[in-house]
Amino acid sequence: MKFNILVMVLLVFLFSCKKEEDPHANHDIYYTCSMHPQIVADKPGKCPICHMDLVPVEKKKNDDPNALVLNDEQIKLGNIKTVSLGNDELSDKLTLTGTLNFNQYKMHSVSSRVMGRVEKLYYKNIGEFVPQGSPLIEIYSEELNNAKQEYLLALERQHLFKGNTSIDFDQLLQSSRNKLSLWGMSKGQIAQLERTRKAPLTTTIYSTGSGYITDLNISEGAYLSEGGTILTLADLSTLWAEAQVYSSQMALIHRDTKVIVSIPDMDNLKIEGKIDFTNPEINSASRINLVRVSIPNKDNLLKPGMPVYVLVENESRKTLTLPTDAVIRDGKMATVWVKTAKNTFVNKMVKTGLETDDRIEILSGVKEDDEIVISGTYLLNSEYIFKKGADPMAGHDM
Repeated sequence: MKFNILVMVLLVFLFSCKKEEDPHANHDIYYTCSMHPQIVADKPGKCPICHMDLVPVEKKKNDDPNALVLNDEQIKLGNIKTVSLGNDELSDKLTLTGTLNFNQYKMHSVSSRVMGRVEKLYYKNIGEFVPQGSPLIEIYSEELNNAKQEYLLALERQHLFKGNTSIDFDQLLQSSRNKLSLWGMSKGQIAQLERTRKAPLTTTIYSTGSGYITDLNISEGAYLSEGGTILTLADLSTLWAEAQVYSSQMALIHRDTKVIVSIPDMDNLKIEGKIDFTNPEINSASRINLVRVSIPNKDNLLKPGMPVYVLVENESRKTLTLPTDAVIRDGKMATVWVKTAKNTFVNKMVKTGLETDDRIEILSGVKEDDEIVISGTYLLNSEYIFKKGADPMAGHDM
């Protein structure tokens, strides 16, 4: 009897000590502050930081541990917006900046074939136009003057011993003419020398091409060495539009691709051309390559040094695209935020392709009709780091 009474007393004591459950407790939801998500409680109340009412958030069972769950207020404040991924027309358009330059294939250097002193310089300014056959300099050369005297002596001996010698003066004279020609004298100058039988102290050197002077490094009284450059001429009938292109854009650049060169200094004059050269070497520091477009220069209106835009456009094609702001890139990979359920987002790695204007091609990682976040992506990143303590990109297999 005493034992039964003891058991009943113990049971009453245990039930009286049991903590009464909170009637507001609900194990399927928790409460958090929309402004301070680090505040988490199991019952309603106020945020100890901003004193706003805590908002309920439904707990999800079997959730992806990498998923980020937000409440309605957080989505509204973060301006989180999504779009359904779909196919779109993407045109391979590319605008490159560059400058006009001389066509190096149209450059021509005139040099001296004999050593001597410049007695007279006919053109003294860079930028002057030189027609082909125009006199460039008067040069005094001991070697050339001696060759002239040898030629005149051979002419005199031929006339003096005509028919009375075994010497072949015709061959001797031809050898002297060849020597004078190789040293820069024209056929007309040699004929005049033969006609007048007088050798002037200076010899005129004529231009072997035409164009605008781009390089002039001599002056009157200066000495020229054999093979020394007198001046350099540029033919401006065609010019090169040289533009810079990033290595990531090289897939759009092909030899013989037709392009439009726009010249802003000429009221956006547009000239059609084609890419005829791409530098095979990429600058390792800047990741920039050089492309070159040859364009005609009608009436020589275009000048080297003018800035230009090179517009490259290939045929458009259907592909999955997103706004460029939807893709987060860190130099090693690209990721997007995908909405997998109500207020639930998962970070996924994607492979990107062509990028034009404000659109970027998505090659893999997500599929058509996926809901992709296009606004508030970096806020989601920050929220993930704050809640999970890790960068969402760190969990991807690169």
